[in-house]
Amino acid sequence: MSPTTLKLIHLICVVLTFISISLRGFWMIIDSPLLRHKLTRILPHVIDTVLLISGFYLAVVVYGEFYRHSWLVVKLGAVVVYIVLGSVAIRYGKTRAIRITALILAGGAFFYIAMLARNNSIVSLGNIGM
Repeated sequence: MSPTTLKLIHLICVVLTFISISLRGFWMIIDSPLLRHKLTRILPHVIDTVLLISGFYLAVVVYGEFYRHSWLVVKLGAVVVYIVLGSVAIRYGKTRAIRITALILAGGAFFYIAMLARNNSIVSLGNIGM
């Protein structure tokens, strides 16, 4: 699979994961039963797994020893922070205030990750600069 195709898959998953966390966060705030629906509990994990695998594969294929690129290491750390905050927001937060705070912080981490990628990526959809 070409890096361009892989990046497209990755970007689609980025959009889907943002929609997913936003929708689940909204459902958490209004205490909707949709948050406990089986599809709502499974689909985000599938999307996020494809997102993580495609991101890791892109890092290895495009950057080789990706750990030598400090922005990728920072991005990976921010992804871990995003996952933890998202888990607190959707599942593990003990109070609604903690969940909402974690949701807002997860949103901030998400945009930080997106800006890191946007400002440092050498792979564009139309031109691969290896």
